[in-house]
Amino acid sequence: MTWRPALSRPVMFRHDSVRKADLLLVPERVVVLRGHAGSVVRLCDGHREVSEIVATLAERFPGAPVADEVPRFLAALRKEGWLR
Repeated sequence: MTWRPALSRPVMFRHDSVRKADLLLVPERVVVLRGHAGSVVRLCDGHREVSEIVATLAERFPGAPVADEVPRFLAALRKEGWLR
């Protein structure tokens, strides 16, 4: 994919130190990111292509199925309108 994902304009990424969780703040809603989802979203800066995000995460988490799961996860966030 040549898509360079970035958060959509109304969406903000935050870390909640009380919950010890990463969050997406979307209009009238808070989405709690579970597991390593925050690690994926942090890399969505509009400069990295999906393949670069996958490569970075594969290096950080050897043996994890990032090549299959990360593109699907990003596509799901895009479908929700949270990534552009």
